[in-house]
Amino acid sequence: PILVATMRVVPSALALLIAGALASRWRPRGAEWSRTATLAVVNFGIFFPLLAAAVYRLPGGVAAAVGGLQPLLVAALSWLIAGRRPRALDLAVGCVAALGVGLVVIRPGAGLDPVGLLAAVGANVSFAVGVVLTKRFPAPSNRLAATGWQLLMSGVILVPLAAIVEGSPPSLTGRNVAGFAYLGLVGTGLAFVLWFNGIRRLPAAAPPLLGLAAPVTGAVLGWAILGQSLSPLQLTGFVVTLAAIAYGASLGASPPGTAPSLECLHPVLARRLAGSPPRAERARL
Repeated sequence: PILVATMRVVPSALALLIAGALASRWRPRGAEWSRTATLAVVNFGIFFPLLAAAVYRLPGGVAAAVGGLQPLLVAALSWLIAGRRPRALDLAVGCVAALGVGLVVIRPGAGLDPVGLLAAVGANVSFAVGVVLTKRFPAPSNRLAATGWQLLMSGVILVPLAAIVEGSPPSLTGRNVAGFAYLGLVGTGLAFVLWFNGIRRLPAAAPPLLGLAAPVTGAVLGWAILGQSLSPLQLTGFVVTLAAIAYGASLGASPPGTAPSLECLHPVLARRLAGSPPRAERARL
């Protein structure tokens, strides 16, 4: 599991740092070093090894069902860390969402390995802390480089840990390399740049609900590609989870009753009220 985590973070870290350097020379400075290191530990250094261990030791559905607790974990940690008391509606939607994901992904006879279950819970707690802290810390000016530095710092933790715990890595086949390349560049580098950008733009309660699309997508792909059937109970959970995702998407919109800005309604008039408009606009006014 630690080797898998290492192979996800190190190549994607180098790729993002190179891409970020093309945009600007940004790097952490001052207090940004400690904030970046903290995010590196919770978002990757702890999360990825525990996630891999949970996936290896648990049926995929059980691991995904534990991920359905993310909205509730983020709500609780936002209260503890940031002092943002969750709304009763957000908690209710989180409970319903966890139930919906469970109905979709847990199949009869699914085994519960205690170590795998603890690893899944630990991974989700670590990731929820990362969501709250990412929202709380100031946003860096270069998102590509900031994510690359997080990944690189987590690699500094994971590389020696993998060597100590798991020994020398086995020989890799071409398929292994292709799989690691996808997990690193697409499933980690690109995915987390988009994820962190979404966290910054949305209320804290929205990203975990939108993240529930992952187990639902897995169930749909299993039905469409692998020919797996969906029971009426799973379809019920599917509808419930989609409703929770829709609620999370609505949190990104303007609150009800918020009037659109004057700039949106009439940009020329807005600039005139703010100061003297350009000559062409002045003539048109």
